Amino acid sequence: MEYKDYYQILGVARDADADAIKSAYRKMARKYHPDVSKEANAEEHFKEVQEAYEVLKDPEKRRAYDQLGSNWRAGQDFRPPPGWENFAGGFAGAAGGGPDIGGFSDFFEELFAQRGRRSPHGGAAFRMRGEDSEAEIQVPLEDVFRGAKREISLEVPVRGADGRVHRERRQLSIKIPAGITEGQRLRIAGQGQPGAGGGPNGDLYLRIRYAPHPDFHAEGKNLFHELPISPWEAVLGASVAVPTLDGQLRVKIPAGSSSGQKLRLGGKGLPGPKGGAAGDLYAVLQVVTPKQISETERALWEKLAAESHFQPRGG
Repeated sequence: MEYKDYYQILGVARDADADAIKSAYRKMARKYHPDVSKEANAEEHFKEVQEAYEVLKDPEKRRAYDQLGSNWRAGQDFRPPPGWENFAGGFAGAAGGGPDIGGFSDFFEELFAQRGRRSPHGGAAFRMRGEDSEAEIQVPLEDVFRGAKREISLEVPVRGADGRVHRERRQLSIKIPAGITEGQRLRIAGQGQPGAGGGPNGDLYLRIRYAPHPDFHAEGKNLFHELPISPWEAVLGASVAVPTLDGQLRVKIPAGSSSGQKLRLGGKGLPGPKGGAAGDLYAVLQVVTPKQISETERALWEKLAAESHFQPRGG
């Protein structure tokens, strides 16, 4: 069946208030009333307008309809969302004084036909699971390396006593498993969009981003560290300390090293998910020259320049 965009049919925004919806309905009903309209397909348009108003004028029907989300397009093939089986229609039938729904679309019938449990007032009750939500959080590499439990502060959707959904800041406790990958999602049950008519809330999914780190950047499970060395360490070789997420290690700089050369520390990267093999840490050498030198140092550099036969540019 085709999805019906009731807001588009009435020509109102999704956040339009009741007065704006009523005004739009009256305008559209006059335009397409079959007794007076000269518009093509006036009767068909008039039924669409009636159907849209039937839903949007009623707060409960409107809330239930809004739970479908705003990503559907008019005429798109409609597929029921998760939790659809828990949704029940939204108005009293003939015995309860409700309107005749004859002539309304299959889409309307599917959403609002009388089925499911009854409300205390005799009408069919709305019950639908809320939509899932997604947010992004930054995780320190130390937490990715060891795993952690963290308290985070997020704004989550909450339905107030007036039936409207508003944002409320809450503290949530989350568990970050060691080896969680960037882009992976953590599921927080029941913290998504509120359900309709007592239906369960959707879930909140937290998409993981690695927080910037002063010493490392990550590529998959591998870590990279820019290691500054002096010209003489590059030429002569040296033993220097390299930071890791598990403390410092000493590594040997081979004699004759150059900037950009990588030294691999096997297994010192991020752990694999679910206890998988760890990545590696690469120390990327950066030969650093002194910005200021003494007269004595200058003399030594000049002597080296005169004595050396090294030609970095060939020839």
